[in-house]
Amino acid sequence: MIYAAYIALGIVAGMIGGMFGLGGGTVLIPAMVFIFGLTQHQAQGTSLAMMVPPIALLAAWRYWKAGNVRWDIAALMCLGFFIGGLIGANFAHGFSETMLKRIFGVYLLIVSVKFLLAK
Repeated sequence: MIYAAYIALGIVAGMIGGMFGLGGGTVLIPAMVFIFGLTQHQAQGTSLAMMVPPIALLAAWRYWKAGNVRWDIAALMCLGFFIGGLIGANFAHGFSETMLKRIFGVYLLIVSVKFLLAK
């Protein structure tokens, strides 16, 4: 039964990711921590690992078909993300579980306030 819940979470995160360009940080990680009991480190690592194939293959393909992908920008950001992901993962493992949760929470709070106050 837990496997069905994981699949359901993936579907919800995929739908939100497809609609808004997000999912891991705002849907998957909180659900894995608060519903499924993973540690913050485990949730972040699992989120990164599960997103590689579906994002690259289906969601981006749909946006490309509609003429909404700038491959030049995507390639440069991919390079930066590749390097930044390793740097970020190294930093994350230097923080305690509690500190990592707090940093993540502050990040989400800043992003949400920015969106709420945007014109």
